Amino acid sequence: MRNFLFAISAILLLSSCGNRQPVDIIVHHGKVYTVDNAFSVAEAFAVKDGKIIAIGKNEDILMRYKATEAVNAKGYPVYPGFIDAHAHFVGYGRSLFEVNLYDCKNWEEVITRVQVFAKAHPTEKWIRGRGWDQNKFPNQAYPDNTKLNELFPVKPVLLERVDGHAAIANTTALALGNVNADRSVTGGSIEVKEGKLTGLLIDNAVDLVSGAVPHPKKADYAQWLDAAQKNCFEQGLTTITDCGLMYYDVDMIDTLQREKKLMMRMYVMLTDSVSNFERYIAKGPYKTDRLFVKGVKAYADGALGSRGACLLQPYNDKAGWLGFLLNPVSHYDSLAKMLATTDFQLCTHAIGDSGNRMVLNVYNKYLKGKNDKRWRIEHAQVVNQNDFNLFGTASVIPSVQPTHATSDMYWATDRIGAERLKGGYAYKQLLDQNGWLPLGTDFPVEDISPFKTFYAAVIRKDAKGMPVGGFQKENALTREQALRGMTIWAAKAGFMERETGSIEVGKKADFVIVNTDLIHAPESDLLGAKVFTTFIGGDRVYGK
Repeated sequence: MRNFLFAISAILLLSSCGNRQPVDIIVHHGKVYTVDNAFSVAEAFAVKDGKIIAIGKNEDILMRYKATEAVNAKGYPVYPGFIDAHAHFVGYGRSLFEVNLYDCKNWEEVITRVQVFAKAHPTEKWIRGRGWDQNKFPNQAYPDNTKLNELFPVKPVLLERVDGHAAIANTTALALGNVNADRSVTGGSIEVKEGKLTGLLIDNAVDLVSGAVPHPKKADYAQWLDAAQKNCFEQGLTTITDCGLMYYDVDMIDTLQREKKLMMRMYVMLTDSVSNFERYIAKGPYKTDRLFVKGVKAYADGALGSRGACLLQPYNDKAGWLGFLLNPVSHYDSLAKMLATTDFQLCTHAIGDSGNRMVLNVYNKYLKGKNDKRWRIEHAQVVNQNDFNLFGTASVIPSVQPTHATSDMYWATDRIGAERLKGGYAYKQLLDQNGWLPLGTDFPVEDISPFKTFYAAVIRKDAKGMPVGGFQKENALTREQALRGMTIWAAKAGFMERETGSIEVGKKADFVIVNTDLIHAPESDLLGAKVFTTFIGGDRVYGK
């Protein structure tokens, strides 16, 4: 009855002319989590020309404004649009049109999926796939390309590991990348057994073959990114940080956004590349209404799962092996020195405790104490206990992905042991350094779902509800902290906190209506959260 009276009063108010100010949208009768500094909760807000112009109680907003479109939230929670602080949007879009190898339980299943894909796409010049993980195979051993060579003697095949830091290529693809048994590569490895290539490539060696793949055309980008944004909108994502793009990728994003074919708001980090620097550094950051190019993405080391992460002490499950840096330390030093005099933000991938220490030392050298340059370490996955303070001393921002913890927990102890793991996936400890912590997924490495991000950050369990007591629960975030990490802190990590990341007057109308109260719902309801509708800049991009 109460909801009925609310609805009637809203209709009467909206249909009456009066002196109410005309606006485009009124969202009313919601539980509006503004995520402002006070974490205040409102009931309604008004939107005009893509921006929020007023927030308050239902009666106040409905009496002051009349709208072209009224959105009755029906008591459901309304949040700022979710922001993924670390993802690979272009790569994800491309992966939707490749062989899906995620969750394969053995190499035979990988081969079967490749065969099915090849039969369904006979005109593809390359067969590419992503998602296999040897840690899920019975013996956890890396596969080789024997079966691929047998099945595909002519067509090149490149199958990337789930994290993108390793791949299996068939002989044809290896030849196109000029990979042979005698070739070596800095910051990577080419596996050879009994004088023959096995097809396994680690880190920088993957680039030798992927670099031989023909460049995509505009039609490819349009198809990839449209599919990617549709999936993201369904999850309530309104801004994506794409970590590591070439200038030609950025040009296509800009073009498709201007043509209104790509609605997603994006913050872009340029790949650490001379050609990118020649195009952008002298001109400075590039910004439009929906695109901000301000970051530079470097890679310190590889991944823990493929044993490419650089460690201070050897891997527990590979005697004498420390992993490796992908470039000499001098490379990171010169990059930091160059960017320290610009407005560009340096964002460096670092997984192992040695990789993180190196980056933190270089950053501290050039940042020289507290600052607002917001240089980031992407992942900050395993940090030596003696190095955590180096984040705070130079205002270095750790950018983390909570579902990495709940994916890696099954084998991480095997890699580095229980003692070192205490400094791994330590989100609460990292948050304490600067008082804020951006959250992301690293999709397509992990699922795009922000609700899985929230669940992993707060509950410290995976989507199967494991482990029972939560993984290293001492580093769990509070629900408020996790929501901030997916909204305002993620916006701040990309210098966009004045325009998005919260529902506040003057900010862009990026918001979502969801069926679940993330702040108060029982743990059992969190993974069942669904988005009813998603708005970007006052435009409805998902839902009714």
